[in-house]
Amino acid sequence: MPRQNWNDKRERQYEHVKEGLEERGRPEPVAKEIAARVVNKERARAGEARTASRTSVEDISSGRRGGLRSHKGPGGRTVAQLRNEARQRGLRGYSRMRKAELERHVGR
Repeated sequence: MPRQNWNDKRERQYEHVKEGLEERGRPEPVAKEIAARVVNKERARAGEARTASRTSVEDISSGRRGGLRSHKGPGGRTVAQLRNEARQRGLRGYSRMRKAELERHVGR
């Protein structure tokens, strides 16, 4: 258990997030850090933490925020990211596709 003041629910949440990140290929130290940040932010939102930043309390939840904001920069995912995902999914002809075509084929 990384923190003494986490309850059983938060410990399970930490393990769940960490294992999910490791399954997606994140290195263990990075997965641990992200999982701890997610749990601490959720603790702050629930009023379980002594201190909380304004964004922790007023922003949308970590799980929802990640789903909404991931890969949505000014131009979305890069062509390299889209090609990598297409390769992982086993799509054919992705190396000749333009970005818009890749986005349609890879989709979300």
